Amino acid sequence: MAIYAIGDVQGCFDELQELVSYISFNPEKDQLWFVGDLVNRGPKSLETLRWVKSLGSAAVTVLGNHDLHLLAAYAGIKELSSTSSLNSVLKAKDIDELINWLRQQPLMSYSKKLDFAMVHGGLAPQWDIKEALSYAKEVETKLRSKNYKDFLNNMYGDQPNQWDGRLKGWNRLRTITNFMTRVRYCTNQGVMSFTDKGPPGTQSTRMKPWYEIASRKSQDTTIVFGHWSTLGHVNNYNIIATDTGCLWGGALTAVQIENDKFITYQVECEAKRQVPR
Repeated sequence: MAIYAIGDVQGCFDELQELVSYISFNPEKDQLWFVGDLVNRGPKSLETLRWVKSLGSAAVTVLGNHDLHLLAAYAGIKELSSTSSLNSVLKAKDIDELINWLRQQPLMSYSKKLDFAMVHGGLAPQWDIKEALSYAKEVETKLRSKNYKDFLNNMYGDQPNQWDGRLKGWNRLRTITNFMTRVRYCTNQGVMSFTDKGPPGTQSTRMKPWYEIASRKSQDTTIVFGHWSTLGHVNNYNIIATDTGCLWGGALTAVQIENDKFITYQVECEAKRQVPR
C-alpha cells in the first residue's frame, strides 16, 4: 500500500485530481493523508469536501484553521463576505452531512506502524506525541458533541500564546487549537507568534520555526504538516512540510511516506489568483 501526504488543497480540486492521477492513486489499496485546509479561497471547496469524504478509509485528514472557519460560519459564529468561496459550500444541499463529517475529523493523527504523526500547524515543544494526541482529543471531543458551537464561539483569539498544563476551559482548548492549526514560529519556551508568517530568516527576534526548538519532545517521531506556504516543501528536522502554496500560484504536493525514500510529486497550480493572505 502506498501512502501519500498531500499539502493544503484549499479548494484547488482540479489540481488535486491531476495530482492523484499523476501518482496513480488507487483507493482500493492506497491511502491519502491530507494535512488540513481542504477548503477556502480556492474555486472548488465543495467538490473537494465531497470527494475526500467519498474516499472513506482511503483518506485520512486532520482539521486546519480554514476547515474550522467553515464550521464556525456554518454555526453562524462567523459571517462570510459576499465574495467568500465558502458561500457555495454553505448553500449545498448536502451541507449538513458534510459538516457532520468534518466535525468528526481529528486535530491530529498518528500511525504507530510508521511512527508518523500528522497535524496542520505544529506542536508545542513541551508535548511528546502521546501528550499531543491526548490534548487533541480534548478538542475533538468538544467538536463532536452536541454543544460544539460553544467551542467554536470561544475558539478565536491569540491568547494564551503559550502552553501551560494548568490551563483550563476555553483558554486551554484555544491554546491547543492554535498550536495544532496556526503555529509557525515560537520561542524556546513555546511562546507563539501569530504575526510572523514569512519563510525562516524573516521572523522576529527569539522566534524559531516550531520544529527547530532543540528541546521539542516530539522530535523522535516524523511529523507531517502543512499551513506554511512560505516555507514550502521541507524534509529535515524529522518533519515533512507539504504546503507548497498551490492557491498562490505554486504547486500541489504529494509525498510518498510509507518508505524512507520520501518521493515527492507535484503539479503546478492554475489558480494563480491574487488573494489577500
